Amino acid sequence: MKKITMALTMIVAMSLAATVGCSNKEAAPTDGTGTPKAAEFNVSLRHINVRDTSKPHQDILLEAVKAAESALPGVKYELDGVEDTVNRDTKLKAEMAAGNPPIIFDLFGGPDTQNYQKAGHLLDLTPILADLGLSDKFINLGEFTVDGKVYGLPRSGYTEGVFYNKTMFADAGVAVPKTWDEFLAVCEALKGKNIVPIASGTGGPDGWVVNMIANSLFVREAGKEVQEGFVNGTSKWNDPKVIESFKKLETLKTKGYLDKSALALKYAEGQAKFYQGGAAMTMDGSWAVSAFEDKEKSKIAGNVGFFNFPEVGGPGDGYINGGFSNGYGFSNHANENELKGIKEFIKQYYTEALQKKALLTANDFPAMKLQDTSGTTGVLNEVLSVTNEAKGIFTAFDSVVQPKVKVTLETTMQELIGGKVTPEKAAEKMQKIQDEANAEK
Repeated sequence: MKKITMALTMIVAMSLAATVGCSNKEAAPTDGTGTPKAAEFNVSLRHINVRDTSKPHQDILLEAVKAAESALPGVKYELDGVEDTVNRDTKLKAEMAAGNPPIIFDLFGGPDTQNYQKAGHLLDLTPILADLGLSDKFINLGEFTVDGKVYGLPRSGYTEGVFYNKTMFADAGVAVPKTWDEFLAVCEALKGKNIVPIASGTGGPDGWVVNMIANSLFVREAGKEVQEGFVNGTSKWNDPKVIESFKKLETLKTKGYLDKSALALKYAEGQAKFYQGGAAMTMDGSWAVSAFEDKEKSKIAGNVGFFNFPEVGGPGDGYINGGFSNGYGFSNHANENELKGIKEFIKQYYTEALQKKALLTANDFPAMKLQDTSGTTGVLNEVLSVTNEAKGIFTAFDSVVQPKVKVTLETTMQELIGGKVTPEKAAEKMQKIQDEANAEK
């Protein structure tokens, strides 16, 4: 009987304890409607919009983040702003070496993407893009593609071509040239009116400026695959087609079509010569639109046109130099919740609405195909139109070849237009340095 009493006592005590435990347990948090609130989780996001001039980009990022946080219960994006060169050259490199990059981070296309992908740190975005219906919405994902898979997404891009002064063209009685011969005829007519045909500031460290012309020429002559061929050995700098492109560049200088002070001017000075009305044309990138249309500094604002580099009768005709190098990458080490955060961020950030906002507020060349470009004015419209009509886009050579090859082409082209080397000698010099770079790889 004593044992039975003790057993009953223990059962009652356990029941009471269970009842008390249930009554003391906190109720699960709700969202105010009785629905259990989703567990919170963080997603780190590294960006480079830290300068005052980056405010339009900051606004766009914050708008996308806010939309993503509203759409995905529980997510909180932790923003970390870092200056671009510090992020690319120091911080992200160290994080990648340690295998712990942020979940979302600013990423540069080309070699950076290839190296980090090979190390296993970049998330394959191919299935995410397909699921979101974004696979065919970008103009070009080549710089973020490795072995047919996409590992990053560009925020915006650029395109290069010839900007021209519409009034000077009208005064000289010339029209936009389509071919190389027409281009030379336009230059001759402008020169006959005592107008400098082509402004360029390519002196000192700004040797890259004249290479915008050189790059378009050797791609026109030898085809857009020639650049990768330099690196893998399937094409040569001393190929007759490449030499012909150097001869065409030399012609612009010897005939007096390229500003005689080009080697004495820096890039900004050559650019200013054009928008101050000192020359009829300049080879530049879409990033220059803001300077040309600046009503306080530019004397030709509202009077600037744009055309694709003329055709030469080669396999690269019709293509336009452009690139989409700066964008976002995503960690391959993300957990299940972080993957949800990645997908929602992509969904909210990469929209036509935000791409158009960047176009209108920051003159950002869109990375995505826009159905509606209304609101754009002046030369920006022409840049968009010419790019859309191009046969395709080829990436600038300096995002393909090794750094020492890039630097050598800059100094060699300066020597070429300075009359210090012939096109043949320039080609030999380039092939020698290319062979050395390829052997080192």
